[in-house]
Amino acid sequence: MLLQWKREHFLSSQGYGFYYGVFESFRDARAWLPPSKEFDHAPIAEEFVEVRTKRVFAYDYPVLLWLLRALQAGATSVLDIGGSVGVHYYAYRRYIQLPEGLTWRVVEVPTMVAIGRNLAMTSAATALSFTEDLDQAVMASTSDIWISAGALQYVEDARPARLLKLCVARPKHILLNKLPLHSGDDFVTTQNIGSGSFAPVRVFNRGRFIEEIEECGYTLWDKWDVPERALYLPGFPGRSFQSFSGLYFVDSQQLRNRTTPPPYRGL
Repeated sequence: MLLQWKREHFLSSQGYGFYYGVFESFRDARAWLPPSKEFDHAPIAEEFVEVRTKRVFAYDYPVLLWLLRALQAGATSVLDIGGSVGVHYYAYRRYIQLPEGLTWRVVEVPTMVAIGRNLAMTSAATALSFTEDLDQAVMASTSDIWISAGALQYVEDARPARLLKLCVARPKHILLNKLPLHSGDDFVTTQNIGSGSFAPVRVFNRGRFIEEIEECGYTLWDKWDVPERALYLPGFPGRSFQSFSGLYFVDSQQLRNRTTPPPYRGL
């Protein structure tokens, strides 16, 4: 009876932010969920435009630190996977000096891309550009920095190791934030993302996720907890956890070629 109530609550308008169920694949999760546009839904963009472009949150500060260090070391381009309407660009530039000539490319779903392009035009944010094609953006990317904050888990095949194998010029810095990592096996669950929309969510095995990126030639330089994000799954206490994670990877070759001491390592 309790699980049935949890399910009904999850599917209601009061279930925003909640998770439910364990599935083998995104396909299975979508078959169980009511049809929805997922993130390709204009009302979801409202919070991003009105709130997240104008402030940073506690979980943003590690990303701000390492982004600033990377820019100070000469990085001039960013690929932002799942960057909504350009929220990180708008919010972060209020706190750090972005270099002249910076390019910031956002990969997003069509509705977010359309809203983001219009916002960039009206805001004269000439550094911003948008695309809907993740694989093409990665293959064509020469960006020094990759950022993805709370997005990879919603994309069916967006493991960073797979994406890194697609690109010709790999990034020197990889900043990943708000990731659902845990000690168990990978699995798929679902989330009520608001405005009548629902989405599958992949939860990753922490060790495997990190090792795959390291095998592509990167060093894990910093990691942090994101206690503002947690995952509680009714009926699956062993798959629930109290904190999401953030990770910062640096190209290992870049570290070997350094002639000056590396920045503070926060491990």
